[in-house]
Amino acid sequence: MFESRIFPAADVARAPERITVMQGQALVSAEPQVELTTVLGSCVALCLFDPDARVGGMNHFLLAEPPAGMPTSAVDEHYGTYLMELLVNQMLGKGARKMRLKAHLYGGANVNRNMMKIGTANAEFARGFLQREGIDLVRSDLGGTAARRVDFRPASGQVRCRTVEDRLAPPVQPIARPAMSTGDVELF
Repeated sequence: MFESRIFPAADVARAPERITVMQGQALVSAEPQVELTTVLGSCVALCLFDPDARVGGMNHFLLAEPPAGMPTSAVDEHYGTYLMELLVNQMLGKGARKMRLKAHLYGGANVNRNMMKIGTANAEFARGFLQREGIDLVRSDLGGTAARRVDFRPASGQVRCRTVEDRLAPPVQPIARPAMSTGDVELF
């Protein structure tokens, strides 16, 4: 799965100020030279853009929601429930209007075949959030097993998503133990 949107040559001529969005962060900018970037596996990144205000932002969340029974007074910025609201509110604070927001979603891969489908749960949560909030999803690249690198220019809304090759090791094969121990031990 590969999706790419090429940045115009005029924009590539001047070097952008690249800012990495780490897990648990939401960053917003209206500066034309800023480029937000992140690498995703099972995590999901939401890129939001208001074309009239020319402001955009990106978040990067690790898990959709906290586990059941976690105290509601404890806020953990690694969860999508917190980071989605934070990004929208930061955008509104920079002059964006919710009705004009355009969204891109990336990530949500199930990179480890032996674990729960965390990526799938993250992707479903992100899509549901946008639907509940009435935010238009214009592009997404979610699921699969490969990691992704996302570069986003928040002031123009341009996005480039590159799929990282699947370099998972072959499945672990258990080593057969001998039926009987020989009892040989060498001490040194």
